[in-house]
Amino acid sequence: MMWLVSGVGGGRPPRDYVVFVWTTTELAVAAGDSVAPERWQREFDRLTGWIGGRFARVETRRTAARMLEALMSDLPVKNCWTLAEYAGDRSPDAMQHLLAAAVIDEDGLRDDLRDYVVSHLGDTDATLVVDETGDLKKVVCTVGVQRQYTGTAGRIDNSQVAVYLTYATRAGHAFLDRALYLPKSWTTDPQRRVHAGVPGQTRFATKPALAKQLILRALDAGVSASWVTGDEVYGADPKLRSALEYRGAGYVFAVATNHRVTTATGRVRADVLAAGLPKRAWQSLSAGAGAKGPRVYDWAWIEISAATDDAEPGYRWLVVRRNQRTGELAYYRCWAPGPVTLARLVKVAGRRWSTEENFQTAKTMTGLDQHQVRRWRSWHRWTLLVMLAHAFLTALALTQTTNTRTDRIDPQRNPTPDHHADTHTDPIPRTPDPMVITATPAPTPSPTQPLPATIPTHPMITKSGWSTSGTIGRN
Repeated sequence: MMWLVSGVGGGRPPRDYVVFVWTTTELAVAAGDSVAPERWQREFDRLTGWIGGRFARVETRRTAARMLEALMSDLPVKNCWTLAEYAGDRSPDAMQHLLAAAVIDEDGLRDDLRDYVVSHLGDTDATLVVDETGDLKKVVCTVGVQRQYTGTAGRIDNSQVAVYLTYATRAGHAFLDRALYLPKSWTTDPQRRVHAGVPGQTRFATKPALAKQLILRALDAGVSASWVTGDEVYGADPKLRSALEYRGAGYVFAVATNHRVTTATGRVRADVLAAGLPKRAWQSLSAGAGAKGPRVYDWAWIEISAATDDAEPGYRWLVVRRNQRTGELAYYRCWAPGPVTLARLVKVAGRRWSTEENFQTAKTMTGLDQHQVRRWRSWHRWTLLVMLAHAFLTALALTQTTNTRTDRIDPQRNPTPDHHADTHTDPIPRTPDPMVITATPAPTPSPTQPLPATIPTHPMITKSGWSTSGTIGRN
């Protein structure tokens, strides 16, 4: 979902004008809803009341409110100088003090953000999405900055990278939490850490390890999310996968072509395993609504085994996605505590795009990457306020849509019906016995059952064992 709050002066709307909240999926505008200024103010007062107790002084609380308003304005550049000027402050001192030194319960404010998002987006069919984003920075003394690859620029450059946790439901999506990635060049340099205000107990952590912290913190706080998804960075990490299995949280992680999974015949590359799929293994399914309609791909799934004997019980699959136009393949490693359908896994995989949309909207509309802060505390407070502004606009768009629109469909709230999935949601309540498939013709695939497949290890296909038990279940 994307939105833009605009009006004369931006920020808090004047009382004789109307503010427009534009909602989109991906890059295409889906609809526009007018929001009365008094309603905007009422919702904003609710937000500031929600978080007000986290600020020790009333002056700090008021500064935070002015800063939130300015972050939601149409300023082309957002930093303490431009935000202060927009808010009518004589200097940026108050906002700089808010970020650098004011007494704030940061953990409590983060928890307020989480509760605010969950209360507005609901917990029906919730998915947690992890992903990282990089901000290009010229000054190497800014906390976390070093020459490293960032997808933002598509190259190695001076950048600051952080991992974000998105909460996605049928209603919409917004950020829940974030963690700054500190490269080893920072964690092994005490003087540099002290200069940037990095806490002494901070140690090096990989991006998947940071994602694990964010996910478990949300689950420990009672966030009801049955699924987690992310890209190859996270799918390749066995510790993250094991932690989720232990917590009973299903996952659908993208993995690389050369990622190895365990089968009855041993460890096999994902692309080698996919090469043995016959034509009838593929199903056309939508991964969700896109700019030009449903994102329809061909999908196939294969049951795999646990890598270790002490792994948590559950159901494991390698899911393969094929682009219907180019034939390009993508791979997903999946686990669930109980049986599910392929259509369900596909829907979870499609949720991964929600975090990319969050990055785009937060950077272009609430200044996520426009800060000029250099220290640890200031970065965390800036990103927290930006995420609050982002969450407020998301909630405002959703509540306005719920209250006023009855004859138009927002694809983000009401995705295009997946007729393929609808026909596959009635599982057969049975658990077939394990079997071994040889090079003889394989059975016709069932919509609710992974296809037994063979692994090409030579011009001819050799015997491969595939268990089909537990692959039939609820959607």
